[in-house]
Amino acid sequence: MKYRVYGDDYVIVMEKGEEILQVLTEVCRREQILLGTVTGIGAVGEVTLGVFNTEKFGYESRTYTGDFEIASCSGNISTMDGKTYLHIHMAAGNTEKGQCHGGHLNRGVISLTGEFFVHRIHGAVDREYSPEIGLNLIKFIDDFENKA
Repeated sequence: MKYRVYGDDYVIVMEKGEEILQVLTEVCRREQILLGTVTGIGAVGEVTLGVFNTEKFGYESRTYTGDFEIASCSGNISTMDGKTYLHIHMAAGNTEKGQCHGGHLNRGVISLTGEFFVHRIHGAVDREYSPEIGLNLIKFIDDFENKA
């Protein structure tokens, strides 16, 4: 992984074999990014995507292997219990096989290259589990509220 910082923006180039969430988490920790947005494109050889089952209150995930182009990858960065929390969705396709899969990104291994952009937002929000919804929802932190 290589990356450069341009003000509040980070350009991250991932290499073959690197796992997307691990790399993004590492950059966030190094750069102390508590809140931000993520976008990316590239190619994955293995990707695990999930869709939330509202009846079971859990993600149902599938792993896909092969040549997949990242058609879209976007999400946000926050924290939960003091640790980096990434909430990222991805669509990945293989036109030769006529396949396109999308959902919550659980794991993605770069097969050729990955080009990701992170935008830092000055502030912080935390996450808190909601038993009614079954997800970790955004919880605003008093210290950062209304300080624009």
